[in-house]
Amino acid sequence: MTINKGRILTMFFPILLITGNWFIPFQKQENMSTNNPRKVAKIVKSSVSHMGEILMKQPLPSRDLEMIDPFLLLHHHGPAFFKPNNSGLPFGPHPHRGFETVTLIIKGDVKHRDSNGFESVIESGGVQWMTAGKGLVHSERSSEKFKEQGGELELIQLWVNLPASKKMVEPHYEGLQKKDIPQIVKNGGDIIIDLISGSFDEEIVAGKGQYPIDLYSITLHKNATQAFYIPQQNNILFYILEGKVLVNDKVAEKHELVLFENQGTDLKIKAESTARILLGHALPINEKVVSHGPFVMNSEQELYDAINDYKSGKMGSLEE
Repeated sequence: MTINKGRILTMFFPILLITGNWFIPFQKQENMSTNNPRKVAKIVKSSVSHMGEILMKQPLPSRDLEMIDPFLLLHHHGPAFFKPNNSGLPFGPHPHRGFETVTLIIKGDVKHRDSNGFESVIESGGVQWMTAGKGLVHSERSSEKFKEQGGELELIQLWVNLPASKKMVEPHYEGLQKKDIPQIVKNGGDIIIDLISGSFDEEIVAGKGQYPIDLYSITLHKNATQAFYIPQQNNILFYILEGKVLVNDKVAEKHELVLFENQGTDLKIKAESTARILLGHALPINEKVVSHGPFVMNSEQELYDAINDYKSGKMGSLEE
C-alpha cells in the first residue's frame, strides 16, 4: 500500500504530517477576563456530503486546514428526520488506532458496539467517549427503537489525537447519558453550557480521555453574551452548529469553524440569533503525525503495523 502524506484524500480520513514535542499539564481553568482578546485569524466553511440518509458537514479537515492540534477531525451529521422503519445510521464495523473519538448525540440515539465487548445506546444530550488506543473494531448504529419509530437525528463526532506515549494504551469506551453531564444555566436560561470535559468556573470534570481537553456544548439565546478565558498556549476549536454569533467582533454563522491566532486569552461571544456552539481547547501535542484511513500514528512503520494488525485480527472482530 502506498502511504500518502500532507493532504486530505478522503472525506472521512485526513492524512497529516506535523512535527514537534508535547507536554500536558492538566489543571482547572478559571473563567476569568483579562481584557486580552484572542484575534480571529480566519473563518472556514464546512464541506457538505451525503452519508446514507443524512447530510454531513465537515469543517475539519478541509482543503486549507489539516488539523487544529490535537483536534483531527470534526463531522456534523444532520439535523435530519428519519421516517419509521428506516435503516438508521450507516456506520458498520470499522477499526481505529492511535486516537480518541468523542460523539455528541444532540438528537436521536447511537448504539455503540465494539470488539472489546463494550456496548450501549446513548440518547439525546449524551456523549460517547472512545479511546481507540492500540486498536479495536466498533460500529455506530441506530437503536432498534429508533429504526422502528424514526425521529430526528443530529450528531457531532470529534477526533482527538493521542501523543506517542498513549497511542498503544488499552482501548476504552464510556457512554454518558444527558443526566451524567454537568450543565451550567445562566441568565434565566439564556446561556446553557454542557461541560463535556475539563472545567468551567467551579464545575470540574476530570477529562474522560487519555489526553486532557476542555470541551463545551453551548447554547446562547439571542443577545446573550458569554466570555471564556482560554490559556494563550492552547489551540481552540470553535464550531457553530446553528445560528449567528459575534465572536471577538467577528461575525460567524452556522456550519463555520472559527480559527484564532495564538496570542490573547479572551473569547467574548454574543448571539445575534439563538446559537449552538461547540467550543474546545487544549495544548497542542506537536508530534509528527502520519495517518491513513482510521489509523493515526507517528511513523510510516507504525502505520503499516496498524494495517497489518487489523488484517490479521489483532484488533478483534465484530459481527453484525
